[in-house]
Amino acid sequence: MRTTLILLGTGGGPTPKVTRSAPAQVVTVGDAAYLIDAGNGVARQLTLAGVPFRDLRTVAVTHHHSDHIADLGTLPLLAWGADLAHAIDVYGPPPLSAMLAAYLDFADTDVSTRIADEGRPPLRPLVRGHEFAPPARPTRVYEDDRARITTVAVHHPPMAAVGYRIDTDDGAIVVSGDTAPCDALVELATGADLLVHEAIHLPSLDFPLARTNGSRLREHLVDSHTTPADAGRIAERAGVRTLVLSHLVPADAGVPDGVWRAEAARGFRGRVVVGADLMSFVP
Repeated sequence: MRTTLILLGTGGGPTPKVTRSAPAQVVTVGDAAYLIDAGNGVARQLTLAGVPFRDLRTVAVTHHHSDHIADLGTLPLLAWGADLAHAIDVYGPPPLSAMLAAYLDFADTDVSTRIADEGRPPLRPLVRGHEFAPPARPTRVYEDDRARITTVAVHHPPMAAVGYRIDTDDGAIVVSGDTAPCDALVELATGADLLVHEAIHLPSLDFPLARTNGSRLREHLVDSHTTPADAGRIAERAGVRTLVLSHLVPADAGVPDGVWRAEAARGFRGRVVVGADLMSFVP
């Protein structure tokens, strides 16, 4: 049962992008799938990647910005409409439980109709929320016969946010989520085979931010995200083998892959990959 990481969406930011889908990635171990984040369109991206909904075991949310959770409720609804018949465990910071409950209320007209009209099982028992306070030190939140998932708080003010590490018999994969450089992520990623880290290209921000909230938005982006050079330094400190740049901001600016790679390689001696939708890796 080979472990595979698939990048489902690699563009950051709340609006739909031309060149990249919204943030999400899935780790598969045979017929078990572990999803990290659920941006807009994630159900279709899973289908394009050839990952059946029936394989989903967990969904782990890094934080509650819309680009990471827009389809958090839609995904189990659509999976249930296909072939999902077992419970999915959903993990993340507060107010995860209230959000899931609100979505299930929103979907109730469709769900109750299909239960009566198509003989489907109830949906609510198939969505099991596990809300946790972001821990200061790496903490195990999930384990089964294929994978172990560990989380830690990262620095993405003003939002509570976490990164995740998935360990399997084949190796370790870490997803930073949205974060500025922080020591906690280095600790989480130490010795990992793959680190999927967000990246922001600061020189490309000025023109897209020529808008009413541009100066405030730029301040948030600088304070809450990571440049490719800093991502490289984090990967070097953690001793990871491969750094995968994802959640690219700006996504549609046409920044050449070579620019992202060159900046990240300044402080990292390992392999640097600029992520693209549906790209896959093995640890």
